[in-house]
Amino acid sequence: MSASPVALITGVSRTAGIGAACADELASRDWKVVGVGWRAYDDRMPWGADAEPMPILQADLEDPSVPEQLVADVHREHGPITALVMCHAKSVDSSIIDTTVESFDRHFAVNARATWLLIKAFADRFPGPGGSGRIIAITSDHTPYNLPYGASKGASDRIVLAASVELAELGVTANVINPGPTQTGWITPELEQSILRRNLQQRLGTPEDCTRLVGFLCSSEGQWINGQLLYSDGGRPH
Repeated sequence: MSASPVALITGVSRTAGIGAACADELASRDWKVVGVGWRAYDDRMPWGADAEPMPILQADLEDPSVPEQLVADVHREHGPITALVMCHAKSVDSSIIDTTVESFDRHFAVNARATWLLIKAFADRFPGPGGSGRIIAITSDHTPYNLPYGASKGASDRIVLAASVELAELGVTANVINPGPTQTGWITPELEQSILRRNLQQRLGTPEDCTRLVGFLCSSEGQWINGQLLYSDGGRPH
């Protein structure tokens, strides 16, 4: 069992990703970090998986039995989880016209249902003390031509914000972070120019821009921030 507080972070499958940066940030703040990812997903996406697998747990969050088992295993092996940081996502571009029912359901299974089930499993085992618990989810409002991703992320937002109310008696805060366009390997030079035309700051976001806020929210100083959808995107107009 770890003497440090335990953070379970999902979406930690690529070194260039926000999840991996969150793991580094919390580890630097003396958290015991347990990272979770799904290499099979990255293998079939345009950006590809890392050449060398990261030392993380592999978990297919599309399977509804996985979140409960994952939290139980981490609790047993590492101790009670104090922070649940959800960076996982399924994102396959498609529009209102060409999205399939199967794709829509798969996105909601990973991005929304797994979020709910992870929070439920976390809350069932959260031991306190009151005020120490943290739930954070990374979101996106990119819905046009990315319908199942954006819609399922919107559902995830509502679930997390509901947790801020429903889990208040446990002493758990719950917040959502929208990091805006963040370069983790998916932004092409052409897309970058389109993004910069809208940004108030003339650069893309980096994973570290987002994870510094994650670190703050997980600290004792971040306790008073609760039930919020926070934009950490350089001032991008909405």
